[in-house]
Amino acid sequence: MKTQVNIIAVVDVIGALSVKTLLDGNLCMVDDGAFDSAHQGTADLITVVKPGQVVSWTALALDLQTPVEIKNISFEPANGHNGAAASGPAMSPPGAHRTTNGGAHGQAHGQGQAHGQGQEESEGDKLDLDVWTGVVPHWMTPGVPYQYRLELQMYEGSNSVMSIDSPALMCQ
Repeated sequence: MKTQVNIIAVVDVIGALSVKTLLDGNLCMVDDGAFDSAHQGTADLITVVKPGQVVSWTALALDLQTPVEIKNISFEPANGHNGAAASGPAMSPPGAHRTTNGGAHGQAHGQGQAHGQGQEESEGDKLDLDVWTGVVPHWMTPGVPYQYRLELQMYEGSNSVMSIDSPALMCQ
């Protein structure tokens, strides 16, 4: 068993901003898990995992001119648990930890340089790639898909944050 599963969310930012939805082919999610995940290449990806396994999410834009990043990942309460397997601010410094209500640990990794106050940013500095990670909790019921909300930030503006509730993690 692989100790980590990577989920990539590829976003057609121009398409999503034009029709104001991540549906209609504007979001494509894939994973590299060892098990048979369902709905690869769609916004309805169900990633099959094992308890204790690390899951990492990354967002990539089709159009490199318009950046996209993960703003938040949250899980709905299920089976008496308060949910949440991964979350954290997208631009937290590397190594920042945040414990969620469900007891799972989430972590955001900035793979670019951290920007401090008072530093000038160039256009290239805004394209940092952030990876969100979380650990699959042991209380998840096998065979039950746990849907999560994936919030994506696309550039700036009033309609720049969009979310989707259809992807899920499911323990084998």
